[in-house]
Amino acid sequence: MKRTHHCSELTKTDKDKEVCLVGWIDSIRDHGGVLFVDLRDRNGITQVVLHPTRDYSVELSILKPESVIGIEGKVELRSEDTINTSMKTGEVEVYADEIKVFNIAQTPPFPLEDEKAQKVSEDLRLKYRYLDLRRPSMLEALKIRHKASKIAHNYFDQSGYIEVETPFLFKSSPEGAREFLVPSRMNIGEFYALSQSPQQMKQMLMVAGLEKYYQIARCFRDEDLRADRQPEFTQIDVEASFIDRNDIYSLIEGLLKELWKGILDVELPTPFLRMTYEDAMNRFGSDKPDMRFGFELKDLSEVFANSSFKVFKGAVEQGGVVKAINIKGLADITQGELKNLEDIAKSLGAKGLAFIKIENGEWKSPILKFFSEEEKEAIKAALETEEGDIVFFAATEWDTACNILGRVRLESVPLLEKRGKLKIDPNEFKFLWVVDFPLMLRDDETGKFAAAHHPFTAPLDEDVPLLDTDPKKVRSKAYDCVLNGSEIGGGSIRIHEKDVQQKIFEKVLGIPEDIVQSRFGYMLEAFKYGAPPHGGIAMGFDRLITILTGKEVIRDVIAFPKTQKGQDLMANCPGPVEPKQLKDLRIQLNT
Repeated sequence: MKRTHHCSELTKTDKDKEVCLVGWIDSIRDHGGVLFVDLRDRNGITQVVLHPTRDYSVELSILKPESVIGIEGKVELRSEDTINTSMKTGEVEVYADEIKVFNIAQTPPFPLEDEKAQKVSEDLRLKYRYLDLRRPSMLEALKIRHKASKIAHNYFDQSGYIEVETPFLFKSSPEGAREFLVPSRMNIGEFYALSQSPQQMKQMLMVAGLEKYYQIARCFRDEDLRADRQPEFTQIDVEASFIDRNDIYSLIEGLLKELWKGILDVELPTPFLRMTYEDAMNRFGSDKPDMRFGFELKDLSEVFANSSFKVFKGAVEQGGVVKAINIKGLADITQGELKNLEDIAKSLGAKGLAFIKIENGEWKSPILKFFSEEEKEAIKAALETEEGDIVFFAATEWDTACNILGRVRLESVPLLEKRGKLKIDPNEFKFLWVVDFPLMLRDDETGKFAAAHHPFTAPLDEDVPLLDTDPKKVRSKAYDCVLNGSEIGGGSIRIHEKDVQQKIFEKVLGIPEDIVQSRFGYMLEAFKYGAPPHGGIAMGFDRLITILTGKEVIRDVIAFPKTQKGQDLMANCPGPVEPKQLKDLRIQLNT
């Protein structure tokens, strides 16, 4: 049987046509011996009528849902009272003259209707992923992924970018995320690492004079998994020469406009809001703030610098800050909800979570007795307090205080939504660029500096002298693209001078010279031969598709994802290998 039409195509204009359809039996209904079969392919459904008086070459009794069949027959119009307006093909049906059975299916281990399947354990659905992907919503997610990929390819091609595939097998760089190591049979005792990112390769492409590169790249990281992480993932990877940060902002804003218009028919306003890292932390307690709601942090350090409340005064004297946030309308917080917020604050380094409730015209708090009238007035003015509010405080180091109250801000949102006092629109898209990140972060355990993004990020020109005197204050030419509280991409302008890059490696990060040469010697060598100024970005493609499809987790937009333990339940991997394979690699297992 040769298909003439997909199951989504037939309309009343096809009346009396002889057609051939192939696909899966979605459902079977028996009406007095006459079978009405909904035949499904990837594009849609057509109703097929099987009449018991026809001389078919197969017994109709053997047909079961999810079996694969082909039918030949004539298109007829449905009667007025049987038209299905919810289907594109709902005005017609095909009276089958012949049936061919390609495969009779067993009863699936779980129902394939979207609503019912969602109630089944994810592990079962992942074990039978080929069945799970038959669900309309899963198939639609893969179609959207394909469409988004096509839009991205076209956009970069029209923008003058060249697609280049970079190696999966690369050298190990242990200072980043944990890597997947691959032993080399031809170089015994030596290993590749699966590429965490094309970062170094794309910089070499800039040295090579390619000028504009992009790739929808597969990357690998051996990390603990969460809802938004997989051991293998996809990113839209970009690098360009002779550009500055504004060029990257415009390029990516243009891409996102195309994606949102092409997939959701939504016009994104551009340019996106821009905010420095310091401003984001100060105001929202996060370097990826959700801008769909308010509740900004306020600094009250000056108010309490000479306070009789020793906890707040002591924090300021020790170089820390006193910060506060007013969660408007949450004064009716329960003891259980309050304890949960306090536990979260403690997990982030707080000793407790001080608060003031404003209820029935009164301020209520265990710490209220320590505040002067002037301090109360200052709090009221700074936080614009009113009936029904609750104010939370954090008095500690700046970054810790910001993180604590930033988390309280986020955790308060579902509490307010539950009370009907706040409504977050899932179709509201608040993009922004967070810029001027610190170049270095000091590791509290080792006391050494580590790159905040990666060691190839360029410092702001005006901060270069601080590399010798106070590296912690050096800001970088790094930027993150943030949407609704999630980082969807990040990048930077890179270091392109050999001397500066070597200084970052050895003097600031403290990497021994021999290690620098072993891991990055080829890059430093390449910079001797004319490296242009360059920069780029990587956008999380899986995360973008999750947002565009309205899914909860990225596993739902990846055809064959791993579980949170990094397992493929369908193929039952990872698994053991043959002793001979280990022998060829000269590897002996210690179990």
